[in-house]
Amino acid sequence: DYYQEDMRHKEQEEFHVMFFNTKQVLIREILLSKGTVNAVVAAPREVLVEALRNQAVNMILVHNHPSGSPEPSQEDIRLTGNIHTAGEIVGVLLIDHIIIGDNRYVSLKERGLI
Repeated sequence: DYYQEDMRHKEQEEFHVMFFNTKQVLIREILLSKGTVNAVVAAPREVLVEALRNQAVNMILVHNHPSGSPEPSQEDIRLTGNIHTAGEIVGVLLIDHIIIGDNRYVSLKERGLI
């Protein structure tokens, strides 16, 4: 709900990250990357640099699909796995990766992909 209305109307993909402390209080949210109509570049390294810079211990990834379908691509799944693994190594837990479409979303955690 936090991002749904704003992001579902975007014409380009955007990759946002929400950082939380140990009590699940939002520390900061950032727009990490802005892409094209069907792709966005987000590197696990950049996500973790920002997480450490903000002293986060938990994070949620959010990006949109301008096509309207929130179904995750293979690249979405691969990137999520890489960020999850990198986060475990440095002690920043990936809580979820949410993909927003037109009035719909997909939670990769709910799908068992995290």
